[in-house]
Amino acid sequence: MFIVTEAGPTEAAANRGVVIPGNRVIGVFRNDYAVEIIRLSVPAMVEAPIRFYVTENEDGSATLSWKTPSHVLAPYLEEGGDALAEIGHELDAVFDAIAHRAVERID
Repeated sequence: MFIVTEAGPTEAAANRGVVIPGNRVIGVFRNDYAVEIIRLSVPAMVEAPIRFYVTENEDGSATLSWKTPSHVLAPYLEEGGDALAEIGHELDAVFDAIAHRAVERID
């Protein structure tokens, strides 16, 4: 998987003189998954990249959150069928592994 987008609302707010807790949206995807998903459901690609969201807590720690890929792709299962559901579940495991590695690096 690759980071294909990043957005930092904290920095944009600071440029306007507004202070908000640190946060970053990180879009993650890979082209082979994109090709497979497009083959199954063109509309489903509006969901790519699938995002992680990192938010700063009051104590200075951070929280990592995300919607599971199977959840994100669920509205497109009527068109994409079982094959799209399978990709969603495969990506669930990939995103879970990424999250666990990210958290381990922090600890």
